[in-house]
Amino acid sequence: MTRQSEGGAPTIRHIAEALGISRATVSRAFSRPEMISRETVARVREMAARMGYIVNPAARALSTGKQGNLAIIVPDIANPFFPPLIRAMQRAADVAGYGVFIGDTDGDPEQELRLASRLAPQIEGIVLASSRMTEEHVRRVARLRPTVMINRDVAGLSRVLIDPVVGLDEAVAVLAGQGHRSLAYVTGPASSWSDQQRRAALDEAGKRHAIRIDMLEGFKDSFEGGREAAKRLLGTNVTGAIAFDDFVAHGLLAGLAGAGINVPECFSLVGFDDVLGASTYPALASVFAPGEEAGRRAAALLIEELDSGVAADRRESLPTRFVARATIGKPARQPC
Repeated sequence: MTRQSEGGAPTIRHIAEALGISRATVSRAFSRPEMISRETVARVREMAARMGYIVNPAARALSTGKQGNLAIIVPDIANPFFPPLIRAMQRAADVAGYGVFIGDTDGDPEQELRLASRLAPQIEGIVLASSRMTEEHVRRVARLRPTVMINRDVAGLSRVLIDPVVGLDEAVAVLAGQGHRSLAYVTGPASSWSDQQRRAALDEAGKRHAIRIDMLEGFKDSFEGGREAAKRLLGTNVTGAIAFDDFVAHGLLAGLAGAGINVPECFSLVGFDDVLGASTYPALASVFAPGEEAGRRAAALLIEELDSGVAADRRESLPTRFVARATIGKPARQPC
């Protein structure tokens, strides 16, 4: 009877016996994956995950000189878009035998650079999600450790990009079909690559569906920022708005409700990311952005680069889609 069958923790020997390979090969799959085939590495890691095997980081550090850690840095961990993304990366890293450090920059590019530099000696690679740094600073980080980007398109680095075009075009088409002719886009941070892409996508969608879309700028991408933006919307003649993300849209809902503006009877509202739609009242229409998949793909790209020892330049694009819910309707026939 094996130790595992007696309830003990699985070991390298158990994985080797299950796959019919040597213990040395199993060990290399975790410590020196570049020495064996990718197929074998995948088989070993899949079996390890199935058996619940956990790599001993102290032992690996002694044998390889590597700590066995990755890092992910985000601009705002309180934004509900990021926790599922982080969790997906953490799960993928765990299967491959890595731990994950998490850094939050509060949207400050200088803090992002400081965090990345401080973490570099303790990690093997890093994922920068929605980075606000200049391209020069991004490349400085990439010289320290293998780097993968999420929602930032930097040539020469692997990146996973959420493409807003389809989802926003669908949202504008639905609103135009309801009779809206004038909308506002409550923008995100000026340094945000995602915001730049959403602006461009909405500009094209507005032209395509003969609808004017004004840019409402100068608000923090937060719940409070959304509440402040609602006050500005009251002074315009737009009949609906699209928010930079669901966090901002949630604040807009609260601000409009506080001013006595009923949604959707008096005003239509669309978020982005689709992370709060089921928990707001009324239920928020939003553009679904596959954040969880982005975290999983970024982890896979980073681990593949670490396994091969070769810097990659891969660009993966993930599509969006519009999810219609209770915050959209026909424009009010008379002012509310």
